[in-house]
Amino acid sequence: MAAEKNQTSGDQNSDVLPQEGTEEEQNKVVLTLEILQTIKDAQQTHGLRHGDYQRYRGYCARRLRRLRKGLHFTCGNRHKFQRKPITEELLSEQRFLLMPLMEAERAWSYAMQLKQEANTEHRKQFHMVSRMKKAAGHAATLARLCDSDKVDARTKLEAQAYSAWMQGSLEFEVQLWEAALNHFNEAKTIYEKLSSALPEDARMVYDLRVEDIKPSIRYCAYNIGDQSAMEDLLQMRVKSGAQGMLGDKLDELVAQTREKQAATISEVTWQGRTVSVKQEQVRLFLLSYQESSTDLQAAPDTNSKLEVYEKLLMDCKDAMQVLRGELREDPLARAAQAEGKTSQLAHLLTYLTYIRNTITIQRNLLMADTVKASLSPGAAVDGRRAAKPQDLVRLYDIILQNVEELRQLPGIQDDAMMAQNLEAQSDACKAYRSFYIAKSYAVSQKWKEAVALYDQALVQGKTALGLYASLPDSAERIAELEGLVAEVHANKSSSHASCILDSPTSPDEQDLTLNDTGANMVTFPPNFQPIPCKPLFFDLALNHVEFPSLQDRLAEQKKGGGIANMVKGWFWGGGNK
Repeated sequence: MAAEKNQTSGDQNSDVLPQEGTEEEQNKVVLTLEILQTIKDAQQTHGLRHGDYQRYRGYCARRLRRLRKGLHFTCGNRHKFQRKPITEELLSEQRFLLMPLMEAERAWSYAMQLKQEANTEHRKQFHMVSRMKKAAGHAATLARLCDSDKVDARTKLEAQAYSAWMQGSLEFEVQLWEAALNHFNEAKTIYEKLSSALPEDARMVYDLRVEDIKPSIRYCAYNIGDQSAMEDLLQMRVKSGAQGMLGDKLDELVAQTREKQAATISEVTWQGRTVSVKQEQVRLFLLSYQESSTDLQAAPDTNSKLEVYEKLLMDCKDAMQVLRGELREDPLARAAQAEGKTSQLAHLLTYLTYIRNTITIQRNLLMADTVKASLSPGAAVDGRRAAKPQDLVRLYDIILQNVEELRQLPGIQDDAMMAQNLEAQSDACKAYRSFYIAKSYAVSQKWKEAVALYDQALVQGKTALGLYASLPDSAERIAELEGLVAEVHANKSSSHASCILDSPTSPDEQDLTLNDTGANMVTFPPNFQPIPCKPLFFDLALNHVEFPSLQDRLAEQKKGGGIANMVKGWFWGGGNK
């Protein structure tokens, strides 16, 4: 925001903008424009959150028109365009700085739109470079205007960084790697200094821009000859999911790197049989599959992991299409099939089918975990509705279908360990499926159906536990299923109680319901259980106590007639006297 703004009169001419105040007062005008925050807010509000560059370009054009109209700084009329440059003398308010900024953003967004379209129409690549040059020119104009004494220090630094970043983006597109590296480093240094000098609540936008620039710097360094940057770039691609200008470049780098590594994969071993891999597409996929565990660990969130799975599935689909094409044309494969044997190509295709179904199961299990996290009504995120049990039922149906496809693959049943593992997975998925169907019935207050399905889920869950118990490395699955069985027990008891409470109130019908053996919620009377008995105390000290002798008193009593005479004397002796 400008520290001081001068109001323009309504009848000013189109060449000179009248200003109020004395020359000394005008020299005190200090303009401020938070460039990065301004464009980030505009981009997130007007389309770039979803990668819609055309919408953002339209916004920039409309805002630029409003600025010119509000400042009475139109360039000609509707019949003739006549550009008027913005000079330092015209800098009376912030809007004069916003005009070159919006012009740069409009040209840049058009360039990004053309870059997206250039994937199918390569001629648009030249037009894209032309618009990037326009954007870099407008950014340089902004930096020149902000170099004036009328602009504060922060705005000057932001304008320099913005101009350096835009120029670096242009040089990046035309593959001037060294020049692009210098400009990116300049922008990164300025943004880091701004971040360190500002309060904590204002640093985020600069820190995010620095993180956006780092992959571009590493890519430029790699193209200059720094081979150590390649590994960093691959990790950045997985973690950040870089898009736009850098995303395609990183994808190309990943593809080139994997082509070199794929040459080392010449054969694979599966189900005790080793087959050669001659197809380049299959080699690339197998390499991606080997590296997928590292990519999944490096992925920061669920969406990034799902992107890894989707990329793998697409690569697997392409590799399987290549194999199917060769399998149809290979005479040796047809001869082996006629003899009831499995050729190398057929075995390799079966292996890829196994991998595809395994990846699909892992992806759907990840999606199921995500849905479970949003199953409660209060777990809705970003305005979306909370998940329902039916959503999970559909997912487990798909998982069951994938497991059954795996069980039908040739040679699977010959491997006892793998067959048992797949059977355990099937029973576990059935248990989850029955559980969530029961929950959907419970939501509809269909208690009898819910109780029956909970019983079914218990049987299936315990069967899966029995199968996993004899399988290695199944501790995590066993713990998960034990938690499911405990939850099923709790939900079954709750549904059973609700069934009784919602039963008919007619005395005969209620009596019949409560006397039914199936209505016992607890065992009554409870079974006896051993408990500690009450301890017995023995006074052993009494045997060691020595009491005083009473012989002298006994002798006196004998002389006096004994105790009876003595008592008798007490009661009647006084009366006789």
